[in-house]
Amino acid sequence: MAENNFRALQSANKGKTYFLLASMGLLTWLVAYAALTYFGAGTTSTIVPMAVGFALIGVWGSYYGSDKLVLTMTGAKLITREDAPELFNVIEEVVIASGLPMPKVAIVEDTAPNAFATGRNPEHALIAFTTRILEVMDRDELQGVIAHEMSHVANRDTLVSAVAATTAGAIAILSDFLTRMMWFGGGRRDRNENQNPVALVVSLLVLILAPIAAMLLKSAISRKRESLADATAVSFTRNPAGLRKALEVLASDTTVVRQKSNAVAHIWIESPLDGQTVSKLFSTHPPIQERIATLRAMESLGQNEN
Repeated sequence: MAENNFRALQSANKGKTYFLLASMGLLTWLVAYAALTYFGAGTTSTIVPMAVGFALIGVWGSYYGSDKLVLTMTGAKLITREDAPELFNVIEEVVIASGLPMPKVAIVEDTAPNAFATGRNPEHALIAFTTRILEVMDRDELQGVIAHEMSHVANRDTLVSAVAATTAGAIAILSDFLTRMMWFGGGRRDRNENQNPVALVVSLLVLILAPIAAMLLKSAISRKRESLADATAVSFTRNPAGLRKALEVLASDTTVVRQKSNAVAHIWIESPLDGQTVSKLFSTHPPIQERIATLRAMESLGQNEN
């Protein structure tokens, strides 16, 4: 039953991710349709490919160099087995359990306990730990953290994030271009007189609100991938208590990593932005207490079976 529980959680979170990605695709179509309705085929056929092209170049360039880029942004330094043999031993345990290649390992000099994973695929994966997390967590807790980060690698979450960011970026660029054209004299004003005014108003609202909707969907996708990583971590370790206790350690610590950029907030196991006044709808992580409660329920189910 315990195994069925985390398998069910994995399946549910994957299904929700696919639904959210499909919703972003639908939103992109709505923006393109709104642009076509308001401006006509000539303008739309030029601006839509341009917006998508800009988004693809920026996001997918970052995707392919994600490990090097994140190392630079976070100040993480690569280490070898000789630098931290005990850490490497625990990582290798999770590597064996997951069937994944051994990732690169890095350390971030920081007084806040945290960790992250990045890399475009398992062969180019990197996991990093702050110096503080290695000081405050015991072996079981650290194993849970490693399993969570390796789950991001296994689930190709850097790829999923790149797809979501590309779509959201294209929508934002496209909407920005078109709304500027509306306010500053572009568009098909000379031809709008023959169009349904309701359709024009709806098109305008879609173009204005689409970037916000895209950000909401992008954040929701990130939250589902975090929940999926928690469930997948349990499938690797068969020990929900380890990750649950690790999250409790993180929840009890009020310090945050110095690197609090929105660009990398989503990759940490605990978002550096959680303590700020960020709406839950725009948060990249589920509330940590919800994650702890889910893991505790899985732990209790396993104990009841025994």
